[in-house]
Amino acid sequence: MSPQVEVVAVGARTPLGYTAESSAAAMRAGIARFAEYPFADARGEPVVVAADGLLDSKIEGRVRMMALLESALEEVEEKLGPGVARSGGVRLLLSLPEGRPGFSEEDAAWVVAAVEARTRARGHHPLVELVGRGQAGGIRAVEHVLRECAKGREAVFLVAGVESYHHPETFIWLERERRFAQPGIRGGFIPGEGAGCLALVSVGLRRRLKLPGLAVVSGACTVQESLLRDSDTGSFGQAMTKAVEGAFAGLATTREKVDDLYIDLNGERYRSEEWGFVALRTPSIWRTTTYRSLCDGWGDVGAAAGVLGGVLAVRAFARGYMKGPLAMVLTGSDSGLRGAMLLRSPGPIEGRVS
Repeated sequence: MSPQVEVVAVGARTPLGYTAESSAAAMRAGIARFAEYPFADARGEPVVVAADGLLDSKIEGRVRMMALLESALEEVEEKLGPGVARSGGVRLLLSLPEGRPGFSEEDAAWVVAAVEARTRARGHHPLVELVGRGQAGGIRAVEHVLRECAKGREAVFLVAGVESYHHPETFIWLERERRFAQPGIRGGFIPGEGAGCLALVSVGLRRRLKLPGLAVVSGACTVQESLLRDSDTGSFGQAMTKAVEGAFAGLATTREKVDDLYIDLNGERYRSEEWGFVALRTPSIWRTTTYRSLCDGWGDVGAAAGVLGGVLAVRAFARGYMKGPLAMVLTGSDSGLRGAMLLRSPGPIEGRVS
């Protein structure tokens, strides 16, 4: 049996808040931070995005992402304490955007190098790895942690994801592809940005380090979808269905159902239709197919989606407003990678709330 893996700290930096607690509380309250941004669309009108409230709009691309990521990492490091953060047993697994105009492979390598330089400057010595790309990248990183722990490799794993669409070349690309939510475009999305971090450890290591158990990772699975956005038929949800079933397979009993669901649906028809097929294929898994969109309030958060979904679930456990003990996060990358992560409350749920 694989060792139990637990979440022991969370961090976030989003347009809704500068910590995990404030970001989750604002999302729960239904607050949205959509506003005009100083970039003109093809009609000469300013675009609407969700943007960080402190970062200057002149900061863009990889530099902007690094500022967001550093904030989330600092929050988790502070919660873990200096002894844990500076130990040699820390591994940092990153989820970054897939290649696109405004974010190249060179930019991805730059972010990894910048994170490594940051950790050395602070006296930390974690192993930094780029494990996932795109919306499902964070869940792929969690899946990697589960495999490592199953092999008996103990460490404090920091799974971090970051995204920012706020770059002129990216905006132009989204417009050209008719994916930017603007007048005359059906099914476009509002670009957002943000960073999240989950600190994961085995239950044995958590006890030795005397860290709090915030949630149990009951499963994580990623599967590659072959029918991509540009396919003639659209997706029939086969890969996401396999990911859901794979994440759910770790439960000791099949009588349990997912109580709360977080999905990175952003208004694009391709992904919404995919979720419809998944729901029809897996009726025994869901207590309800009602979901919380990971794009509400802070826009599409891309490569940070899986991690931020985990942050929302953990904070819901902590605040006691989950409908039950099981929460699932579903994400899908443009390249076709589909991810599902199942989290369990660390304690009993006294009663369900809406």
